[in-house]
Amino acid sequence: MKKVVAIGELLIDFVPQQRGCALDEVVQFERVAGGAPANVATAVARLGGRAQMISQVGEDAFGTHILKTLHANGVDTSSVFRTGRANTALAFVSLDKNGNREFSFYRNPSADLFLDEAQITSDIFADCAALHFCSVDLVDAPVKQAHRKAIRLAKDAGAFLSFDPNVRLPLWDSPESCQAAIREFLPYADLVKLSDDEVEFCTGCKTEREAAELLFSRGCRLLLVTRGADGAAVYTPNASAETKALPVTVADTTGAGDAFVAGFLAALSRGESLPGCVQIGNGAGAKCVERLGSSGTLPAYQELISFTGLHRE
Repeated sequence: MKKVVAIGELLIDFVPQQRGCALDEVVQFERVAGGAPANVATAVARLGGRAQMISQVGEDAFGTHILKTLHANGVDTSSVFRTGRANTALAFVSLDKNGNREFSFYRNPSADLFLDEAQITSDIFADCAALHFCSVDLVDAPVKQAHRKAIRLAKDAGAFLSFDPNVRLPLWDSPESCQAAIREFLPYADLVKLSDDEVEFCTGCKTEREAAELLFSRGCRLLLVTRGADGAAVYTPNASAETKALPVTVADTTGAGDAFVAGFLAALSRGESLPGCVQIGNGAGAKCVERLGSSGTLPAYQELISFTGLHRE
Protein backbone atom coordinates (compact mmCIF):
# COMPACT_ATOMS: atom_id res chain seq x y z
CA MET A 1 0.00 0.00 0.00
CA LYS A 2 1.33 3.41 -0.96
CA LYS A 3 1.57 6.15 1.67
CA VAL A 4 -0.23 9.42 2.27
CA VAL A 5 2.11 12.34 2.99
CA ALA A 6 0.84 15.45 4.77
CA ILE A 7 2.64 18.79 5.03
CA GLY A 8 1.85 21.78 7.23
CA GLU A 9 1.35 22.99 10.77
CA LEU A 10 1.93 21.01 13.94
CA LEU A 11 0.59 22.48 17.15
CA ILE A 12 -0.89 21.74 20.54
CA ASP A 13 -4.65 22.18 20.91
CA PHE A 14 -5.68 23.00 24.46
CA VAL A 15 -9.19 21.54 24.48
CA PRO A 16 -11.59 22.75 27.21
CA GLN A 17 -12.98 20.37 29.77
CA GLN A 18 -16.19 22.45 29.93
CA ARG A 19 -18.68 23.16 27.16
CA GLY A 20 -21.06 26.03 26.69
CA CYS A 21 -18.77 28.83 27.89
CA ALA A 22 -16.58 31.47 26.26
CA LEU A 23 -12.83 31.02 26.02
CA ASP A 24 -12.16 33.51 28.81
CA GLU A 25 -14.41 31.46 31.10
CA VAL A 26 -12.70 28.09 30.60
CA VAL A 27 -10.72 27.05 33.68
CA GLN A 28 -9.33 23.66 32.64
CA PHE A 29 -7.86 22.40 29.36
CA GLU A 30 -6.54 19.09 28.07
CA ARG A 31 -3.38 19.06 25.91
CA VAL A 32 -3.94 17.41 22.50
CA ALA A 33 -1.44 17.13 19.63
CA GLY A 34 -3.00 18.71 16.57
CA GLY A 35 -2.74 20.67 13.36
CA ALA A 36 -5.04 19.80 10.44
CA PRO A 37 -2.45 18.01 8.25
CA ALA A 38 -1.26 16.02 11.28
CA ASN A 39 -4.86 15.07 12.05
CA VAL A 40 -5.19 13.65 8.53
CA ALA A 41 -1.90 11.74 8.76
CA THR A 42 -2.87 10.33 12.17
CA ALA A 43 -6.31 9.28 10.98
CA VAL A 44 -4.92 7.57 7.86
CA ALA A 45 -2.47 5.62 10.04
CA ARG A 46 -5.17 4.64 12.53
CA LEU A 47 -7.31 3.41 9.64
CA GLY A 48 -4.54 1.01 8.67
CA GLY A 49 -2.83 3.10 6.00
CA ARG A 50 0.74 4.36 5.70
CA ALA A 51 1.20 8.01 6.64
CA GLN A 52 4.14 10.41 6.79
CA MET A 53 4.26 13.98 8.13
CA ILE A 54 6.40 16.88 6.89
CA SER A 55 6.68 19.76 9.35
CA GLN A 56 8.79 21.34 12.05
CA VAL A 57 8.41 21.75 15.82
CA GLY A 58 10.36 23.66 18.43
CA GLU A 59 12.99 22.27 20.71
CA ASP A 60 10.49 22.33 23.56
CA ALA A 61 8.30 19.94 25.55
CA PHE A 62 5.30 20.55 23.29
CA GLY A 63 7.30 19.55 20.23
CA THR A 64 8.44 16.40 22.01
CA HIS A 65 4.84 15.55 22.92
CA ILE A 66 3.69 15.96 19.30
CA LEU A 67 6.48 13.70 18.00
CA LYS A 68 5.67 11.04 20.60
CA THR A 69 1.96 11.20 19.74
CA LEU A 70 2.53 10.90 15.98
CA HIS A 71 4.92 8.00 16.50
CA ALA A 72 2.50 6.23 18.85
CA ASN A 73 -0.20 6.45 16.18
CA GLY A 74 2.02 4.96 13.49
CA VAL A 75 2.89 8.13 11.57
CA ASP A 76 6.36 8.32 9.99
CA THR A 77 8.05 11.37 11.56
CA SER A 78 11.38 11.14 9.73
CA SER A 79 10.56 14.44 7.96
CA VAL A 80 9.42 16.30 11.08
CA PHE A 81 12.32 18.58 11.96
CA ARG A 82 13.18 20.56 15.10
CA THR A 83 14.42 24.12 15.40
CA GLY A 84 15.51 26.50 18.12
CA ARG A 85 14.39 29.57 16.14
CA ALA A 86 10.82 29.47 17.48
CA ASN A 87 8.54 27.51 19.77
CA THR A 88 5.87 24.99 18.83
CA ALA A 89 2.52 26.63 18.05
CA LEU A 90 -0.34 26.55 20.56
CA ALA A 91 -4.10 26.91 20.13
CA PHE A 92 -6.63 27.35 22.92
CA VAL A 93 -10.15 26.21 22.09
CA SER A 94 -13.58 26.80 23.60
CA LEU A 95 -16.70 24.76 22.76
CA ASP A 96 -20.31 25.89 22.74
CA LYS A 97 -23.12 23.55 23.77
CA ASN A 98 -23.19 22.03 20.25
CA GLY A 99 -19.44 21.33 20.15
CA ASN A 100 -18.61 24.23 17.82
CA ARG A 101 -15.33 26.01 18.43
CA GLU A 102 -13.66 29.34 19.10
CA PHE A 103 -9.86 29.52 18.74
CA SER A 104 -7.07 31.64 20.15
CA PHE A 105 -3.71 30.96 18.45
CA TYR A 106 -0.18 31.54 19.73
CA ARG A 107 2.31 31.34 16.86
CA ASN A 108 3.98 34.66 16.13
CA PRO A 109 6.04 33.07 14.76
CA SER A 110 6.05 29.31 15.37
CA ALA A 111 8.53 26.60 14.48
CA ASP A 112 6.56 25.23 11.51
CA LEU A 113 6.76 28.58 9.71
CA PHE A 114 10.55 28.17 9.41
CA LEU A 115 10.34 24.87 7.54
CA ASP A 116 12.68 25.48 4.59
CA GLU A 117 12.36 24.21 1.04
CA ALA A 118 15.89 22.74 1.31
CA GLN A 119 14.47 20.28 3.86
CA ILE A 120 12.01 18.92 1.28
CA THR A 121 13.67 16.14 -0.74
CA SER A 122 12.43 13.85 -3.49
CA ASP A 123 12.96 10.66 -1.48
CA ILE A 124 10.05 11.68 0.79
CA PHE A 125 7.69 11.05 -2.12
CA ALA A 126 8.91 7.61 -3.10
CA ASP A 127 5.90 5.26 -3.06
CA CYS A 128 3.55 8.16 -2.33
CA ALA A 129 -0.13 7.88 -3.24
CA ALA A 130 -1.20 11.36 -2.13
CA LEU A 131 0.12 14.63 -0.71
CA HIS A 132 -2.31 16.48 1.56
CA PHE A 133 -1.95 20.15 2.54
CA CYS A 134 -3.98 23.01 4.04
CA SER A 135 -3.85 26.82 3.94
CA VAL A 136 -2.73 27.66 7.50
CA ASP A 137 0.96 27.46 6.54
CA LEU A 138 0.59 29.29 3.21
CA VAL A 139 1.43 32.61 4.86
CA ASP A 140 4.42 34.67 3.74
CA ALA A 141 7.10 32.58 5.45
CA PRO A 142 9.70 29.97 4.38
CA VAL A 143 7.12 27.20 4.83
CA LYS A 144 5.14 28.53 1.85
CA GLN A 145 8.09 27.84 -0.46
CA ALA A 146 8.45 24.43 1.20
CA HIS A 147 4.86 23.71 0.18
CA ARG A 148 5.53 24.73 -3.40
CA LYS A 149 8.51 22.38 -3.60
CA ALA A 150 6.61 19.52 -1.96
CA ILE A 151 3.75 19.94 -4.43
CA ARG A 152 6.16 19.92 -7.38
CA LEU A 153 8.03 16.83 -6.16
CA ALA A 154 4.80 14.99 -5.33
CA LYS A 155 3.37 15.73 -8.76
CA ASP A 156 6.63 14.58 -10.39
CA ALA A 157 6.28 11.34 -8.43
CA GLY A 158 2.74 10.83 -9.75
CA ALA A 159 1.02 11.47 -6.41
CA PHE A 160 -2.56 12.67 -6.01
CA LEU A 161 -2.72 16.22 -4.52
CA SER A 162 -5.32 16.89 -1.82
CA PHE A 163 -6.04 20.44 -0.56
CA ASP A 164 -8.27 21.39 2.37
CA PRO A 165 -8.11 25.19 2.80
CA ASN A 166 -9.34 24.82 6.41
CA VAL A 167 -9.88 28.58 6.72
CA ARG A 168 -8.58 30.09 9.98
CA LEU A 169 -8.86 33.87 9.54
CA PRO A 170 -7.33 34.82 12.95
CA LEU A 171 -3.98 33.53 11.63
CA TRP A 172 -3.93 35.96 8.71
CA ASP A 173 -3.27 39.68 8.41
CA SER A 174 -6.56 40.06 6.56
CA PRO A 175 -9.31 37.91 5.01
CA GLU A 176 -8.09 39.07 1.60
CA SER A 177 -4.57 37.69 2.13
CA CYS A 178 -6.00 34.34 3.21
CA GLN A 179 -8.33 34.25 0.23
CA ALA A 180 -5.53 35.13 -2.19
CA ALA A 181 -3.28 32.34 -0.89
CA ILE A 182 -6.06 29.77 -1.12
CA ARG A 183 -6.97 30.77 -4.67
CA GLU A 184 -3.29 30.67 -5.67
CA PHE A 185 -2.98 27.03 -4.55
CA LEU A 186 -6.39 25.68 -5.67
CA PRO A 187 -5.19 24.97 -9.25
CA TYR A 188 -2.51 22.59 -7.90
CA ALA A 189 -5.06 20.24 -6.33
CA ASP A 190 -6.60 17.07 -7.72
CA LEU A 191 -8.93 16.94 -4.71
CA VAL A 192 -10.34 20.02 -2.96
CA LYS A 193 -12.22 19.65 0.34
CA LEU A 194 -14.38 22.55 1.53
CA SER A 195 -16.93 22.96 4.28
CA ASP A 196 -20.20 24.42 3.04
CA ASP A 197 -19.49 27.76 4.73
CA GLU A 198 -16.13 28.04 2.90
CA VAL A 199 -17.39 27.53 -0.66
CA GLU A 200 -18.02 31.16 -1.56
CA PHE A 201 -15.01 32.53 0.33
CA CYS A 202 -12.57 30.12 -1.37
CA THR A 203 -14.00 30.03 -4.88
CA GLY A 204 -16.18 33.14 -5.29
CA CYS A 205 -19.11 30.89 -6.25
CA LYS A 206 -22.44 30.91 -4.45
CA THR A 207 -23.35 27.25 -5.02
CA GLU A 208 -21.45 23.99 -4.69
CA ARG A 209 -22.18 23.07 -8.32
CA GLU A 210 -20.81 26.39 -9.60
CA ALA A 211 -17.71 25.94 -7.42
CA ALA A 212 -17.23 22.42 -8.75
CA GLU A 213 -17.43 23.56 -12.38
CA LEU A 214 -14.94 26.36 -11.72
CA LEU A 215 -12.48 24.01 -10.01
CA PHE A 216 -12.82 21.37 -12.73
CA SER A 217 -12.02 23.99 -15.36
CA ARG A 218 -8.72 24.56 -13.53
CA GLY A 219 -7.70 20.91 -13.32
CA CYS A 220 -9.36 19.67 -10.12
CA ARG A 221 -10.76 16.13 -10.33
CA LEU A 222 -12.78 15.86 -7.10
CA LEU A 223 -14.59 18.35 -4.87
CA LEU A 224 -15.64 17.24 -1.39
CA VAL A 225 -18.06 19.43 0.55
CA THR A 226 -18.85 18.73 4.19
CA ARG A 227 -22.16 20.08 5.49
CA GLY A 228 -21.98 19.40 9.21
CA ALA A 229 -25.25 17.91 10.45
CA ASP A 230 -26.50 17.75 6.85
CA GLY A 231 -23.87 15.23 5.73
CA ALA A 232 -21.52 15.63 2.78
CA ALA A 233 -21.28 15.61 -1.00
CA VAL A 234 -18.67 14.75 -3.61
CA TYR A 235 -18.51 16.11 -7.15
CA THR A 236 -16.55 14.91 -10.17
CA PRO A 237 -16.72 16.24 -13.74
CA ASN A 238 -19.16 13.43 -14.59
CA ALA A 239 -20.98 12.51 -11.39
CA SER A 240 -21.91 13.48 -7.85
CA ALA A 241 -22.89 11.65 -4.68
CA GLU A 242 -24.28 12.63 -1.29
CA THR A 243 -24.50 11.04 2.14
CA LYS A 244 -26.52 11.97 5.20
CA ALA A 245 -24.90 12.72 8.54
CA LEU A 246 -24.70 9.72 10.82
CA PRO A 247 -26.48 9.95 14.21
CA VAL A 248 -23.88 10.54 16.93
CA THR A 249 -23.65 12.58 20.12
CA VAL A 250 -21.34 15.52 19.41
CA ALA A 251 -18.65 16.21 22.01
CA ASP A 252 -16.15 18.22 19.96
CA THR A 253 -16.03 19.07 16.25
CA THR A 254 -12.23 19.60 16.28
CA GLY A 255 -10.63 17.56 13.49
CA ALA A 256 -13.93 16.32 12.04
CA GLY A 257 -13.16 17.64 8.56
CA ASP A 258 -9.65 16.20 8.77
CA ALA A 259 -11.05 12.80 9.73
CA PHE A 260 -13.46 13.01 6.79
CA VAL A 261 -10.60 13.66 4.35
CA ALA A 262 -8.50 10.88 5.89
CA GLY A 263 -11.37 8.41 5.68
CA PHE A 264 -12.01 9.36 2.07
CA LEU A 265 -8.33 9.01 1.11
CA ALA A 266 -7.99 5.71 2.99
CA ALA A 267 -11.04 4.33 1.19
CA LEU A 268 -9.86 5.64 -2.18
CA SER A 269 -6.49 3.92 -1.73
CA ARG A 270 -8.36 0.66 -1.07
CA GLY A 271 -10.34 0.88 -4.30
CA GLU A 272 -13.76 1.72 -2.84
CA SER A 273 -16.38 3.29 -5.11
CA LEU A 274 -16.88 7.04 -5.02
CA PRO A 275 -20.06 6.79 -2.89
CA GLY A 276 -18.23 4.32 -0.66
CA CYS A 277 -15.36 6.76 -0.14
CA VAL A 278 -17.86 9.44 0.87
CA GLN A 279 -19.54 7.04 3.32
CA ILE A 280 -16.23 6.08 4.93
CA GLY A 281 -15.19 9.74 5.15
CA ASN A 282 -18.53 10.60 6.68
CA GLY A 283 -18.19 7.77 9.19
CA ALA A 284 -14.68 8.86 10.18
CA GLY A 285 -15.88 12.42 10.73
CA ALA A 286 -18.82 11.20 12.82
CA LYS A 287 -16.62 9.00 15.03
CA CYS A 288 -14.19 11.88 15.49
CA VAL A 289 -16.80 14.26 16.94
CA GLU A 290 -17.91 11.76 19.58
CA ARG A 291 -14.75 12.42 21.60
CA LEU A 292 -12.81 15.44 22.81
CA GLY A 293 -9.73 16.19 20.75
CA SER A 294 -9.11 15.45 17.09
CA SER A 295 -8.65 12.28 15.05
CA GLY A 296 -6.36 10.26 17.32
CA THR A 297 -9.17 8.02 18.57
CA LEU A 298 -10.63 6.74 15.31
CA PRO A 299 -11.61 3.07 15.09
CA ALA A 300 -10.11 0.56 12.68
CA TYR A 301 -11.13 0.65 9.02
CA GLN A 302 -13.28 -2.47 9.25
CA GLU A 303 -15.17 -0.96 12.17
CA LEU A 304 -15.99 2.03 9.97
CA ILE A 305 -17.30 -0.35 7.31
CA SER A 306 -19.73 -1.77 9.88
CA PHE A 307 -20.57 1.63 11.38
CA THR A 308 -21.45 3.20 8.03
CA GLY A 309 -23.28 0.15 6.71
CA LEU A 310 -21.18 0.27 3.54
CA HIS A 311 -22.27 -2.40 1.08
CA ARG A 312 -19.88 -3.32 -1.70
CA GLU A 313 -21.09 -4.50 -5.10
